[in-house]
Amino acid sequence: MIRLVNIHKTYQGAQPLHVLKGIDLHIQKGEFVAIMGASGSGKSTLLNILGILDNYDEGEYTLAGTPIRNLSETRAADYRNRMIGFIFQSFNLIGFKNAVENVALPLFYQGVGRRKRNQLALEYLDRLGLKDWAHHYPNELSGGQKQRVAIARALITQPKILLADEPTGALDSQTSLEVMEILKDLHRQGLTIVVVTHDSGVAHQTEKIIHIKDGVIERTLC
Repeated sequence: MIRLVNIHKTYQGAQPLHVLKGIDLHIQKGEFVAIMGASGSGKSTLLNILGILDNYDEGEYTLAGTPIRNLSETRAADYRNRMIGFIFQSFNLIGFKNAVENVALPLFYQGVGRRKRNQLALEYLDRLGLKDWAHHYPNELSGGQKQRVAIARALITQPKILLADEPTGALDSQTSLEVMEILKDLHRQGLTIVVVTHDSGVAHQTEKIIHIKDGVIERTLC
């Protein structure tokens, strides 16, 4: 599903920063993987490359058999919309849109009609126990509810891969457990999930832990 060979990434500036230094990574379809590392280890840069949000300088990235390299913004956006769902620590919900509208937004970019996309959004919110909150705005929701809305939004396009960047980082311990149970249930349904985290408690709920340090993969635990 995901194959990286000798991936390098340097951010140019007065002092060039070589962030990724030859990453080799293979994630099979249906795997549940955690990428762990301290701040500055390169894990967020790696996630951005996996999510086609950033380019790499050297190496090869293949996603579901397709080489991902120097895509135009239009093609990159198309791959992201069809292949990848994103969950972020800060939820990234739009404050002036209610839960239904936030969840439905990816389908707007796919050209799905308003009635159809809102109907699907309601179904996904219902699956995540938020049907009664469908018409509430983000500032009316708890952190756990916001993250459930974000998960519904990530799932509505039926992505092949779910990328989660510190998905429990802004949540209390009980809500973190609930969010991880949702992710584990999605994994049991066959979804490929990659979680970036610094929390070993989160990482140990996945199938495989990839430790990254100073831009290289230090070790992998299965």
